Amino acid sequence: MVFKKVTLIGRSNENFEGAVEDAIDRAEATLEDLKWVTVVDQAVELDQTEREYQAEVEVAFELHDGVDE
Repeated sequence: MVFKKVTLIGRSNENFEGAVEDAIDRAEATLEDLKWVTVVDQAVELDQTEREYQAEVEVAFELHDGVDE
């Protein structure tokens, strides 16, 4: 098996957990065979009106060669 990792940044106005879920939800909607997610970094963007929580995650998924296994 061979895996590929991509980096995503999820966002939430509520908390870090929401930001992680945002990234995972997007990965699940666009990638196949997700295997794991690693939270790499967290940050808060300060705005005049509200805070935005951000979570940088690495998402790993399995690569296939096009042959049925």
